[in-house]
Amino acid sequence: MATACGARDDREPDTGPGGPARKGADVSMVGLRMINGCGTCERKETLGAMNSTAVTGPVMVNGTDDGALGWDAINWRKAERDVTRLRRRIFAAEQAGNSKKVASLQRLMLRSGASTLVSVRRVTQQNAGRATAGVDGQVALTSRDRAELADRLQRPAAPWQALPVKRVYIPKGNKKLRPLGIPPIADRAQQNRVRNALEPQWEARFEARSYGFRPGRGCHDAIEAVFQTASGKGATRLWCLDFDLEAAFDHIDHDHLLSLLAGFPGLGLVRKWLKAGVAGNGVLSPTEEGTPQGGGISPVLLNVALHGMEEAAGVRYMTTGVNAGKTWPGSPVLVRYADDGLVLCRDAGQAQQVKQQLQRWLEPRGLAFNQAKTKIVHLDDGVDFLSFTIRRFGAKLIIKPSAEAITRFRARTRTAVRSCYGANAAAVLKTLAPVNRGWAAYQRTVVSSAVYAAMDNYEWKLLWKWATRSHPNKPKRWVAGRYFGTFSTARADRWVFGDRTTGAYLPKLAWTKIERHVMVKGRASPDDPALDQYWARRHSKQLPPLNAVRLRLLRQQGGRCAVCGDFLLHADHPPQSPHEWEQWLETVRTATRKGNIAHGPGVMPDDQHLTHASCSKRMGTRTSASTATPLGLPEP
Repeated sequence: MATACGARDDREPDTGPGGPARKGADVSMVGLRMINGCGTCERKETLGAMNSTAVTGPVMVNGTDDGALGWDAINWRKAERDVTRLRRRIFAAEQAGNSKKVASLQRLMLRSGASTLVSVRRVTQQNAGRATAGVDGQVALTSRDRAELADRLQRPAAPWQALPVKRVYIPKGNKKLRPLGIPPIADRAQQNRVRNALEPQWEARFEARSYGFRPGRGCHDAIEAVFQTASGKGATRLWCLDFDLEAAFDHIDHDHLLSLLAGFPGLGLVRKWLKAGVAGNGVLSPTEEGTPQGGGISPVLLNVALHGMEEAAGVRYMTTGVNAGKTWPGSPVLVRYADDGLVLCRDAGQAQQVKQQLQRWLEPRGLAFNQAKTKIVHLDDGVDFLSFTIRRFGAKLIIKPSAEAITRFRARTRTAVRSCYGANAAAVLKTLAPVNRGWAAYQRTVVSSAVYAAMDNYEWKLLWKWATRSHPNKPKRWVAGRYFGTFSTARADRWVFGDRTTGAYLPKLAWTKIERHVMVKGRASPDDPALDQYWARRHSKQLPPLNAVRLRLLRQQGGRCAVCGDFLLHADHPPQSPHEWEQWLETVRTATRKGNIAHGPGVMPDDQHLTHASCSKRMGTRTSASTATPLGLPEP
């Protein structure tokens, strides 16, 4: 076939170096290789080849000027479905013990055009750090840039060369700084491609009570696992080994980790990222151990390195009968979230024995306990885990926000309000509302009502001080009437802070409904094709903390965009901290729009729907003015 520039286009499926065509391969998901082509023509048709089955109708990209058009025309629902289907095939092959088929499917995923598109979209549109550049200073915030990045990933001109990560520091809860390594945007997208191939294989292996950095699992599952083990009069595992690993991401042994990944087709890429080095303060430092905390592949590598910890601790599960999946009586129970965990034991002696076993097991992995944070305690004395305090009072187990978490929240709100000195009420709402929403969303699954009321009282004092400071010459009654009132018609509370000009107000933490979290079932994974209905039911029941209007529209639309049909919220990776909830809520606010949709020229728009902001822009959706209001504030 002749191309537009006269070159002959002899394309064939790229099945690997010298490999025959694979039986049953989804050719639309395999990269295409130009046998006798010209570079210009190849560039022009790359995105069209990648999304030939992932667009609404045929899309041809005529050079880089039309890259934005091609990117915006992609059918993301189909692309996500193609990636999900291939991940599930990898999971099923691993479950069946067919290592040859697993490797073949992983190679298919590494060359999948759909995986490339989804990976680029995730790091450039969906992730909170999409505007953060690496050492090369590059970001991809426009459709044309994203199309070009996908082109470069799918058709690299040379073997991939990993760039060093950029060293940045973020504050930790103990007032220390946590080092993060920010890879360049291209490496981040490439790591997501590799993650799509590696993660489902290990999801079929991972242990039941491993909850950190895994799809469909999170902090609240870990807390619920502790509650189910240690609550009630009949609970016997009341001694606890509370452990924390010393800088786990920074000390993973490379040789041991790579040996665990033997046979993985993307092993060479993983090795390059591990050895890429760290750039900070103008100095390039080699990386002889560890994986930078900040890359997309790093959490999976940490879980791979720590796989088998339950067995090393002596945890034993029943495999047959009605109690299959439950731990044997007398066996300890290990609940792990990334590098933090609790081991619930029958007595202090068993806890000490488990600690010694785990110390020996961690040594060849280059890891060790943080002795300052690792301790053995009785649950009557209480233990802090994932910003919650877990403590027994008699026969009752109570889980509440920890004192450290409350102190951090008070400091955060105090800083937020003080930063608005000299600003108006709208600025205060814009600054403080996301902080409140994020913290309330994270703490809403435990005994938090009394803490919410106390924090509301603390915030009222901060806001009253702000209001009187803004109007030092006005009487207190005037200040109260200006900034406080019954802004919410559904609440008989006249001391709600708000803006008289717009009617926007600050919802109180005490208005947050306490909802018991339902723990994920056993070793269940979204990659398991046999549990498709289970995850569909679970996602439909676990509603996010959005306002009533958006929740109603989400239910009506089945959680999908009214234009492209893709999921509006990504429930497989829920937020895992108050700050992540804050970012998630802000991302949802900016990434979705509520408006009327006109389905064609001269057609009257129908009732309101939720859409992606990008879909709204592409389809000319008329969005309502209320979309600029922060989540949780009143909408008309």
